[in-house]
Amino acid sequence: MFVWIVFAAVLFLSLAFLFHHPYFFQDVHHVLFKLKLRRLVRKYYQTNYTILDRFFDVVKAQPDKPFILFRDETFTYRDADELSNKAARVLLHTGLVKQGDTVALFLGNEPMFLWLWLGLVKLGCSAAFLNYNIRSKSLLHCFNCSGARTLIAAEELQDAVEEVLPSLSEQQVSVFILADRCTSPDFKSFKDKMNQVSSEPIPKNLRSHLTLQSPAVYIYTSGTTGFPKAALITHSKLWSLSLLPPISGVNSEDVVYVSLPLYHTAGFLGFTGSIEMGITLALRNKFSASQFWDDCRKYNVTVIQYIGEIMRYLCNTPRKINDRRHKVRLAIGNGIRADVWKEFINRFGNIQIREFYGATEGNFSLLNYSGKIGAVGRDTYLHKKYFPYSLIKFDVDKEQPVRDSAGFCIEAAKGEPGLLVCEISMNAPFSGYVRDLQQTEKKRLHNVHKKGDLYFNTGDLLSIDEDNFIYFQDRVGDTFRWKGENVSTNEVADVITLVDCIKEANVYGVTVPGLEGRVGMAAVKLSEGQSFDSVDVFKHVENLLPAYARPRFIRIRSSLDVTGTFKHLKATLVEEGFNPNQITDPLYFLDEKDKNYVPLTADIFNSVTSGKVKI
Repeated sequence: MFVWIVFAAVLFLSLAFLFHHPYFFQDVHHVLFKLKLRRLVRKYYQTNYTILDRFFDVVKAQPDKPFILFRDETFTYRDADELSNKAARVLLHTGLVKQGDTVALFLGNEPMFLWLWLGLVKLGCSAAFLNYNIRSKSLLHCFNCSGARTLIAAEELQDAVEEVLPSLSEQQVSVFILADRCTSPDFKSFKDKMNQVSSEPIPKNLRSHLTLQSPAVYIYTSGTTGFPKAALITHSKLWSLSLLPPISGVNSEDVVYVSLPLYHTAGFLGFTGSIEMGITLALRNKFSASQFWDDCRKYNVTVIQYIGEIMRYLCNTPRKINDRRHKVRLAIGNGIRADVWKEFINRFGNIQIREFYGATEGNFSLLNYSGKIGAVGRDTYLHKKYFPYSLIKFDVDKEQPVRDSAGFCIEAAKGEPGLLVCEISMNAPFSGYVRDLQQTEKKRLHNVHKKGDLYFNTGDLLSIDEDNFIYFQDRVGDTFRWKGENVSTNEVADVITLVDCIKEANVYGVTVPGLEGRVGMAAVKLSEGQSFDSVDVFKHVENLLPAYARPRFIRIRSSLDVTGTFKHLKATLVEEGFNPNQITDPLYFLDEKDKNYVPLTADIFNSVTSGKVKI
């Protein structure tokens, strides 16, 4: 009788505990799985086992398994191995690329992008992934900070390369165009040479110097100031990124669909994650809302990758009778709004959403493994113990953490937005930005909780609710996100002030109902004696800025408020937004049809906020 009483008591207490802690087993399982993968990477350190080595193992185990599906072509793992051997041999035979070099890749989503990266690692080299939207000074800056002396560009991007060719020629940079022939002596063709070389394996000694600390790729991220910065992704960091799919629930039978740019971390980890699991990847050259589900049906896709904008675009397409006729069971990504999340699963079926949080250069990540709509993860004792982080109070106006009388940071209360900072350690290193020690140091936060500690400053505000779910709130500083891209306000301001009629510019992001991220807006002070030349300003930003970085709204001010250290004040401008009914300053709207900045009227404002005018 006593045994039954004890059993009943234990059962009662267990049920009571689970009632108050319903996510306990999920929380523990998640941390244990992350620790298991951490031990796996440590094991790889001992033998310098890279993603390329994993690729070789998969080729050996399943050479005929489809690896890349692109348009109507299928490339097996053996095909990928042989084609990347050919790409490597072209570079090797020219004598222009040697082990340890960095080669810049300037092309969109296509299998050649993948063959080139694999080929470069086979040669013991690294790659710099250039955003194919950048032009002029930004393009040149990104190329230069990579340290590359060779550039490989898509044929359709030759004009963009020609814009910066004088500077490249001065540096004696070799430029390959992915074409069968080139009419200009300044460029070398590439595809014809691939047809002429052997597909035999590349000698292993060419990459014998590689370790998991060696650079694997440079991925560009826009930060708080200036041009995009090159984040160093080591082979160890690449392993961490590649293990996101298995943590998220991807299995060995899945087919992953990637329509995100491969030059972005989100797109590239779809590729390396597929190698890690030995699965098939369906690649799209560019996201298309109208073709998305047709592609999923065509390739029997079971896992999709997303950013928030993609999900909204899909929800905005006309409803079809076959919206739920697909095999997609899992979606992995970041930036989806709660309302879009609900609409997406209601319309397209019970697809598990695995929303994650992370930064290309960061040393920490979160994953919403419980499926709580709107959250990016959970705040638990175990996770914080083995992967230390904090949400600390942040003064938005001063743009710095709040510290106590002892000089240490103060943790944010539950429900209060706080700056996410993550401890830098051997388990969670921060490699920094290439050739930019100043910006690297800005990301390091000293003496956070005790003297001598060191944390990574994510630059993001998050909050924790009473149930310990973590939510992304906003970005701080001089960067906002639009159309899936980080926009540097200082870079945009530098470009705008090159126009004769504009003396000074303060660029920031404003929210628009129904849209993810923030839309670019500029408050400008005109040059003395000048009027606003709307046509000239439009031409200028169209020529020098990618579409996502062009300010959609311009506000003319008599003066721009600054801090005591002459930093532009943005908070009030952001709050005031772009409503002509509340702002007396002249307002202008970027009209792409008229190729002009037109006066922002109440009608245009209403059309934008209601979604009738797309921006």
